Amino acid sequence: MSATLLYDVLQFRQAIFVVEQRSPYADLDGRDQTALHLLLRVEGTLAGYLRLMPQPAEGAAAIGRVAVGSAHRGRGLARLMMEDALARCRRDWPDVRITLGAQTYLVPFYQSFGFAPVSAPYDDCGVPHVDMALSKPRG
Repeated sequence: MSATLLYDVLQFRQAIFVVEQRSPYADLDGRDQTALHLLLRVEGTLAGYLRLMPQPAEGAAAIGRVAVGSAHRGRGLARLMMEDALARCRRDWPDVRITLGAQTYLVPFYQSFGFAPVSAPYDDCGVPHVDMALSKPRG
């Protein structure tokens, strides 16, 4: 990832997760270096982002930092990104458990892909979350 692209991604994530959601969380968590970054551009503008993080020791892969810019919401872009993410998981890690940490208001969205809660709700830097898992990616 070029320095310019990295800057765009970090700026995008900060605008949504830190500023818009008022959550002072540690975005730089050391996982970006080994993650697969999926970016969605609309007319050259970064409109959506997520990252896939293989966790071979746990026999899992995690989906994280799923975000759509405010100007692009309501168009099904998050669904498109999740479908792509799950297809990549099926291709690259066909026998692993797929996990994510969902903001609680998004649980129904992730359930529509077959994810189920695997934890009680918890606070993640002021934002309610729940851990979810998909035992086998759906095809």
